[in-house]
Amino acid sequence: MTQEKSCACSTAPKLIFSCSGGADVGAVADLTARKLTRDGVGKMFCLAGIGGRVSGIVKSTEAASKILAIDGCPLNCAAKTLKEAGFNDFVHVRLTDLGCEKGNTPVEDDQVAAMAQKITPLFSE
Repeated sequence: MTQEKSCACSTAPKLIFSCSGGADVGAVADLTARKLTRDGVGKMFCLAGIGGRVSGIVKSTEAASKILAIDGCPLNCAAKTLKEAGFNDFVHVRLTDLGCEKGNTPVEDDQVAAMAQKITPLFSE
């Protein structure tokens, strides 16, 4: 049985912004965002561009149908960056709330897969 793919060009993108901090949970957050992109859940976008107020990135984000912020720890850098740029309507996920422990989380494929599996339904609703 073949499945017909539909064109998504007429729909606004679902954008994913991630912490990419120096801690292990930041690395897992970044890799999780990349996996969610590969899995077709949304499209990873540039958080630094939001912080730097890069006009094209801000305009694309304004046009998004849904926004996801993935933070590694309670500092909430991704969420705070989006809020500082005027974005307040987004799904926010913190990996430490999903079982990761800052300074004690292996940056491994199985950890990334587990986080992606937990986040997908939260962003797909």
